[in-house]
Amino acid sequence: YIFYTDWMWTSFVVFSISQSTMLAVGAIYYMLFTGVPGTATYYATIMTIYTWVAKGAWFALGYPYDFIVVPVWIPSAMLLDLTYWATRRNKHAAIIIGGTLVGLSFPLFNMVNLLLVRDPLEVAFKYPRPTLPAYMTPIEPQVGKFYNSP
Repeated sequence: YIFYTDWMWTSFVVFSISQSTMLAVGAIYYMLFTGVPGTATYYATIMTIYTWVAKGAWFALGYPYDFIVVPVWIPSAMLLDLTYWATRRNKHAAIIIGGTLVGLSFPLFNMVNLLLVRDPLEVAFKYPRPTLPAYMTPIEPQVGKFYNSP
């Protein structure tokens, strides 16, 4: 989370690519080997629950509730399941079309999710990392520094 506030756009892109790839590759792997439509939604639900557990753990450590943002995997996974169901006879189409839909929809759903986080900069100052980036290091006021000096 603090990584997200420090490097907002970069980390949003990195997380979007890595998590949508994780969802698409993992779910398509399961679907192709089990042949069960609905596997992607199941897979996404498991990942969502795991993240809720992590969110609860950080909350128990005293961090604010929205310190961990749970990615929105399920709607993208449902699109992937629908694609797999619609292209059952052509597995390559399921991979290409489903992967594209996940790659395009996942960042959109998560952008909305991240817009709902309250004042990320305030949280970043309230819960700093041991080493702050240079632009967040507090600067002491210089006003009147030499006023009384001999």
